[in-house]
Amino acid sequence: MGDKLMEQIFNLKFTAKQLNRSAIKCEKDEKGERLKVKKAIEKGNLDGAKIYAQNAIRKKHEQLNYLKLASRLDAVVSRLDTQAA
Repeated sequence: MGDKLMEQIFNLKFTAKQLNRSAIKCEKDEKGERLKVKKAIEKGNLDGAKIYAQNAIRKKHEQLNYLKLASRLDAVVSRLDTQAA
């Protein structure tokens, strides 16, 4: 039983790291979308700017959701660590 628990803890830690990486990727994507908004506004393309702004907002929410999930997984891992000890 101890091996299975340790394997599960490892898998949860790994998943939490993946979620954190995805959050970082979303942050980069959001910054790129913001730059596109700025360029579109400078060119006078307001419809394109709206679309880019919506994408930036969506990426921000996606990033926050990834971080929330990673945080929850970290909490579960810490509880399992105390159980395993």
